[in-house]
Amino acid sequence: MKFWRKTRPSFWDKREIAPGASTHQFNYRRIWKLAVLLTGGVALVPLIFITVVNYEAMQDAIASEFLLRTTRIVSNTRRAISFFLSERKSALDFIVHDNSFESLNNKERLAGILENLKRSFGGGFVDIGVVDSSGFQNNYVGPYKLEGKNYSGQEWFKQVVDSGMHISDVFLGYRKVPHLVIAVKGINQNGSFYVLRSALSIAPFEGLLSNLELGGMGDAFMINHQGILQTPSRYHGNVLQKLFLLVPKNSPKTEVLEEKNRFGQDLLIGYRYIDDTPFILMIVKKKEELMRPWYRTRLRLIAFLLISVTVILTVILGTATYMVRRIQIADEKRVITLHQVEYANKMASIGRLAAGVAHEVNNPLAIINEKAGLIKDLFAFRGEYVTDHKLIGLVDSILASVKRAGTITRRLLNFSRNLEAGIEPINLKEVILEVLSFMGKEAELRSIEIAMDVSEDIPKFETDRGRLQQILLNIVNNAFAALNDGGHLDIKANREDRDHVSVIITDDGCGISKEDLNRIFEPFFSTKTGQGGTGLGLSITYGLVQEIGGKISVRSELGRGTSFGISIPIKWEKNKK
Repeated sequence: MKFWRKTRPSFWDKREIAPGASTHQFNYRRIWKLAVLLTGGVALVPLIFITVVNYEAMQDAIASEFLLRTTRIVSNTRRAISFFLSERKSALDFIVHDNSFESLNNKERLAGILENLKRSFGGGFVDIGVVDSSGFQNNYVGPYKLEGKNYSGQEWFKQVVDSGMHISDVFLGYRKVPHLVIAVKGINQNGSFYVLRSALSIAPFEGLLSNLELGGMGDAFMINHQGILQTPSRYHGNVLQKLFLLVPKNSPKTEVLEEKNRFGQDLLIGYRYIDDTPFILMIVKKKEELMRPWYRTRLRLIAFLLISVTVILTVILGTATYMVRRIQIADEKRVITLHQVEYANKMASIGRLAAGVAHEVNNPLAIINEKAGLIKDLFAFRGEYVTDHKLIGLVDSILASVKRAGTITRRLLNFSRNLEAGIEPINLKEVILEVLSFMGKEAELRSIEIAMDVSEDIPKFETDRGRLQQILLNIVNNAFAALNDGGHLDIKANREDRDHVSVIITDDGCGISKEDLNRIFEPFFSTKTGQGGTGLGLSITYGLVQEIGGKISVRSELGRGTSFGISIPIKWEKNKK
């Protein structure tokens, strides 16, 4: 609030619009607000609209990029896993068709087949076994003691009997180690069947999923249709633990969806059901981590918008304030000009009235003077009146009063003549005395002491006598208004330089505060608002000083007095306005 009081424009509180040509015609605050609102709307609305559109477009583009990238990774990884399993399933199917049940029951033959599988397909194959139709494993090659085990009660055995080929989900089994089984059904010549089964380690899947470059604290793993983890997860549990996320619905294509975890964090989940297997591939990323680069971009975008809005508003406010201030100045100049015209007309009317009054008063004064002189002469011829000093004194008093009244009327006549604009040689001391003669009675009544010191080296010079009289009269009148009874007024005039004369008028009145000192020549600014001041006296004086080619300055100290300095050019033509 304090900042606003210091920075608000000077026209902010001038809201009233008075009728008449010589008053303010505009509501400056309304003009300023309208200019700021219209200009600000035209400048800021498109900027904000474009920024919001760009913000939304960038956010959607980044989100789409993450969706597409997640979809691509899930699809490629699903393809690799599917190929991995299909390749090994086809290999077992080939073995069944290429070998008889009797040959597969040969331990050396089965061991050679396992060796060839490991050599051809790399990691993955752990062991291999042949299971007869009753579920007993007749032949087994591998690191565990599983020969003779009965698998008739296990789910994978039932599935392969029904479908002829099966890939199990991950389970512990007899070996108590997480693994999965690929089983292929073979038919003997007598119509009976057997099953060739091979256990695969989950290590290849772990290696494939852990090497994915996911970003956003990504986590890749597989689950079965019941939501049991088939591979270890970085953040969601270990193998064969229950996943705390919902099992996504079945879909023939890769899907990406958004969900919240149990901690309320937004997750981006890409998944795909792997065909002909019980597995669901899932890639889970934290959306907050994915969007972190966008947050930095967003901050830069918002900072750019705020800086742009601040700069635009500053320019708009500054320009609007400047333009409205120019309108105010032009309006004030118009008002000042009208007041000056009114003032000049008033002074001219006063001059004409003074001249008329002086002429009308001079006529009876002349008659009174003549009659009083005649009476005095008649008294001189009558002996009884010559010695009547009281009577003679009364006649002399009448003559003295007539003379004094005549002096006053001559001053009025001289003042009225000087009000007409005209350039003439003047004596500065005489002009000052003429001005002071109008204030003499008030100075006497208020016991104001007036001291005048006019240097003798000031020559006569040409200037506008009427304007100079008005300048001095206005300043002296202001000084009288500031003085207390018994105060002092000093008027000094001297040769400032070869081309200028200075007049300094100093009083020991109330003085002017520093805040008001810089504004006393402004139109309508007055320190006497409660005493009928209009705020135009010094403004008009300032204009009159400029019209005669001079300069005016002021120095003041609150409680100690004020000093006005006027610099007047001696050569009129050189400085004529």
